[in-house]
Amino acid sequence: MELIRTNSNHTDFITLVKLLDSDLALRDGEDHAFYAQFNKIDMLKHVVVAYKDNIPVACGAIKSFNTTTVEVKRMYTTVSSRGQGLAFVVLTELEQWATELNYTYCVLETGIKQPEAIALYYKKGYNLIANYGQYQGIENSKCFKKHLI
Repeated sequence: MELIRTNSNHTDFITLVKLLDSDLALRDGEDHAFYAQFNKIDMLKHVVVAYKDNIPVACGAIKSFNTTTVEVKRMYTTVSSRGQGLAFVVLTELEQWATELNYTYCVLETGIKQPEAIALYYKKGYNLIANYGQYQGIENSKCFKKHLI
């Protein structure tokens, strides 16, 4: 597997995000429009794309949340590549990049209809926190935080 660091203008990232959005539209149903408004990719400066045999198979991004924290966004693994630990590797790379950028924490939001994502975040040492920002009071959202070492 190969990882590249790029930004949201990268064509393979854009392609993977389209697949992610299609998947989320099915999972979220009528709630999808609410979540979609918070997932624009046009300003993401820190994107990781994973390749297996030169094919883009997973991605993720971070963006500044405040002076000490980044928010993890747009995590996705193609259906045919799931169960191989790719999301774990992408998230590890994003955390490393955040550390290099002098951030101390990562936060993120995921939906309750994404149990594999929730399991990944627990496995990576994220702790469940109160829903923040636009996710406050949203029953289908779970928010997490991790202290970066």
